[in-house]
Amino acid sequence: MARYPGRTKVLAIVLAGGEGKRLMPLTADRAKPAVPFGGMYRLIDFALSNIVNSGYLKIVVLTQYKSHSLDAHVTKTWRMSTLLGNYVAPVPAQQRRGKQWYQGSADAIYQSLNLLHDERPDIVVVVGADHVYRMDFSQMVAQHEQTGAGVTVAAIRQPRSLADQFGVIDVDPADPRRIHEFLEKPTDPPGLPDSPEEVLASMGNYVFDADVLERAVTADAARDGSKHDMGGDIVPAFVEAGDAWVYDFKDNDIPGATDRDRAYWRDVGTLDSYYDAHMDLVSIHPVFNLYNEAWPIYTDPGSHPPAKFVHGSKDRIGTAVNSAVSNGVVVSGASVTGSVLSPGVRVHSFSSITDSVLMDGVDVGRGCQVHRAIVDKNVVVPPGTNLGVDHEQDRARGLTVTDSGLVVVGKGTVLPG
Repeated sequence: MARYPGRTKVLAIVLAGGEGKRLMPLTADRAKPAVPFGGMYRLIDFALSNIVNSGYLKIVVLTQYKSHSLDAHVTKTWRMSTLLGNYVAPVPAQQRRGKQWYQGSADAIYQSLNLLHDERPDIVVVVGADHVYRMDFSQMVAQHEQTGAGVTVAAIRQPRSLADQFGVIDVDPADPRRIHEFLEKPTDPPGLPDSPEEVLASMGNYVFDADVLERAVTADAARDGSKHDMGGDIVPAFVEAGDAWVYDFKDNDIPGATDRDRAYWRDVGTLDSYYDAHMDLVSIHPVFNLYNEAWPIYTDPGSHPPAKFVHGSKDRIGTAVNSAVSNGVVVSGASVTGSVLSPGVRVHSFSSITDSVLMDGVDVGRGCQVHRAIVDKNVVVPPGTNLGVDHEQDRARGLTVTDSGLVVVGKGTVLPG
């Protein structure tokens, strides 16, 4: 039952101020939501596509750290019909409440309450900007209105053994949609009433009535000791008041979803999880399917020519297998396997690219081996160079090597010839 007369007015707020320290060096020159993903996208494109596909066309993007490339991408790519009053507007930290940057996600909304006053929505959908998933937020909003919740928190089911990696929601056994307790990275949480070996992990997406959200962030701003965080402070306050409800992501029905990619959600907060999410894209039956035309992920593909594979002699064949290859890529007498190649990549003869992510404009010279590597924009890999083959050599070059053996080459890095 709708709580508002007529059509419910919804404003979406995307929290895109994340610094992304754990993704360094990919975030050395850009905000986390602006990090490229999947060949031709930015991470923020997934949140924005979900919101737009849900039918919500008034969106503000709250930015802060190293936001130039993020602002440029949103401004150039996400243009709505002004005739209908729709928009996607990047909003930098404005210091409206004092001479300080955002102190947390709740403070970002508190400092931006003028946006609510200007738009006067009934409902506010608040989402993070750096997760990979598909979600219809209108279904979550419908539950929020039906229950009369103060806040509704989206949550995904995870194995109980992984609970210490998430903020976990303990539900009321008498009503599994009501939050009984919010547990931060617990080691031994109770399982779900209908699935004892699973827990509900917060996805960082929330629905509020607009007036309730304004009161909550205003009260939090005056609270001593608060970290001004949506998940760490705002939600627990609603839980304590008995007014927090959970939306189970398994109930979200996306057109075109397959059994393999249904309820997929990735927090790409670390280099390894970012890499793993890419590997989810490139199998024959992908764990996350970019090719679902019923729920598209939007972006600006740019003005690139088609991808090209050249040379067909016995020992010099341009091939790509189990890989995602973007426009503007040229694979010239080289082998690409299990990898993601972004626009404008060049791979020259007798080189081998395996299980790697190459971003825009990367140039791999002749006779190179690149294995389990992320190579950021515009890096030139000199002829005969190996990456990901000898980790001691990679470290000696000053490159990042994770505990799992993933090699990361930062944007514009000059590799020795």
